[in-house]
Amino acid sequence: MTARKDIAAITNRIRERSKSGREAYLGRVDAAAGKRANRAVLGCGNLAHGFAVCSPAEKTALGADAAPNLGIITAYNDMLSAHQPFETFPQLIKQAAREAGGVAQVAGGVPAMCDGVTQGQPGMELSLFSRDVIAMAAAIGLSHNMFDAAVYLGVCDKIVPGLTIAALTFGHLPAVFIPAGPMTSGMPNDEKAHIRQLYAEGKVGRDELLACESKSYHGPGTCTFYGTANSNQMLMEIMGLHTPGSSFVNPNTPLRDALTREAAKRAIAITQLGNAYTPVGRMIDERSIVNGVVGLHATGGSTNHTIHLIAMAQAAGISLTWQDISDLSDITPLLARVYPNGLADVNHFAAAGGMGFLIRELLSAGYLHDDVQTVWGDGLDAYAVEAKLGRDGTVKREPAPKLPGDAKVLATAARPFHPTGGLKVMTGNLGHAISKTSAVKAERRVVEAPALVFDSQDALNAAFKAGELERDFIAVIRFQGPKANGMPELHKLTTILGVLQDRGFKVALVTDGRMSGASGKVPSAIHVTPEALDGGPIGRVRDGDMIRLDGESGTLEVLVSGAELAARPQADADLSGNDFGMGRELFAAFRAIAGRADTGGSVFAR
Repeated sequence: MTARKDIAAITNRIRERSKSGREAYLGRVDAAAGKRANRAVLGCGNLAHGFAVCSPAEKTALGADAAPNLGIITAYNDMLSAHQPFETFPQLIKQAAREAGGVAQVAGGVPAMCDGVTQGQPGMELSLFSRDVIAMAAAIGLSHNMFDAAVYLGVCDKIVPGLTIAALTFGHLPAVFIPAGPMTSGMPNDEKAHIRQLYAEGKVGRDELLACESKSYHGPGTCTFYGTANSNQMLMEIMGLHTPGSSFVNPNTPLRDALTREAAKRAIAITQLGNAYTPVGRMIDERSIVNGVVGLHATGGSTNHTIHLIAMAQAAGISLTWQDISDLSDITPLLARVYPNGLADVNHFAAAGGMGFLIRELLSAGYLHDDVQTVWGDGLDAYAVEAKLGRDGTVKREPAPKLPGDAKVLATAARPFHPTGGLKVMTGNLGHAISKTSAVKAERRVVEAPALVFDSQDALNAAFKAGELERDFIAVIRFQGPKANGMPELHKLTTILGVLQDRGFKVALVTDGRMSGASGKVPSAIHVTPEALDGGPIGRVRDGDMIRLDGESGTLEVLVSGAELAARPQADADLSGNDFGMGRELFAAFRAIAGRADTGGSVFAR
């Protein structure tokens, strides 16, 4: 199976643009790859430190450079529901490594924050930068050069992108990502959203809201809506970094444990000490990145990945742009409806056919490159399967179903939910922005209304509570970019604007900040670039200016003459309140050097 001509053309465009950077990167990968165990270059004292706590048998094997050593990078903590299951994974991995003739050691831990906990709180201003901290922390763990492959235990929003950047930075090592899976279904997401709106309107109290939220987020695993965490899992599988069929199996089940053991053994098998050496830096190429973007569009995935995928690609010497993402959206059909662009959760998605069905449909219609390398071997067709538990306790795989188990959740490529993807790149005199259109009704995708300008989501919330927003308007929330305050997610806005929209007002959002994978039914233009603090035109918008946000054509315009807009002074905001508290003072250097959203929002120079 080969990719369609239009998919191939965009891939070739990325390849040509990336040629010099990719060649330099692959040169570094090849230079770092040896023909024997990586630890063979260590002195005796170095090695003795590295295996001091190993068993005598493990010391003998590692000292003789005869056994592959698997480094475990873990984002375990027991506050994050998605990461709590990782507590038991290292022992499963170590046992599986021994059975495969290798050794496994925990190479290091990385931080893992929960955006769900920090939404609307000062700690959210550390969220985007935590991605780059995670990459650096993983690099420290792997810098001991004791390892022949690495497995990465991470699930949520910034953690998987950060771990991917680290894996590609150590591109000479094979890398296998091991997920923990989603929590079982709780309160339906649409019911939760309804209670949130009632709370915002003052119709229910905090006790009712907390009871609702606790029924929704109730146990181990990822949140069940299709936000950034579950978009991460989709990406890792469709890019070949997971073993086939492993993304959406619930934690603490025999199949989940079997998949974990299998992934560890596969990582051992693809080291340079075996016959199937698969360094991740060569495995992930332009075709893999395009497959990831196509998967994002076909599932209506998280807007955050318009930032993360660019940073991830950069780590492999690949130059991905918003225009590439937009052009792929224009030709990729929407095949999944998972909340917020449908009523189903990810467990329903998995039960309806999940990743196996999705990959099979996209491959058969030519939307994916099959001729890629994966951790499972050559070709993505091996991922068009469902993973099940065999009688002997190991994983067995069956072909994905030919028809979806629920036609309201998954569609065929021949009869998609929508002919194009769920993300749109917006352009106009306010700069570039991202709009998630998959969850917005068609009749609401074009809004022309006067601007109401705020410098924080709290200011808009105060105006809402004061009854000042009972009208048509486009909320302009500025000074929310990476340089201003670390680009926190502005999750509070979703409920407020949703309430006003339900009351019959035409409302929309324009911001240089982020929303989340849960960006919902209100039309929006987010990640506006350049940001206000970087001289962006969004900093020259005034209350009452007419703005036209057109999610169909992909245009974002303030209806002011170019001369008038250019003559206006740039707005100034007092950002001193963002400088201290909850660790924000430690990230001043990050804010000073952060890149633009459309180049990945990274602190790493490229």
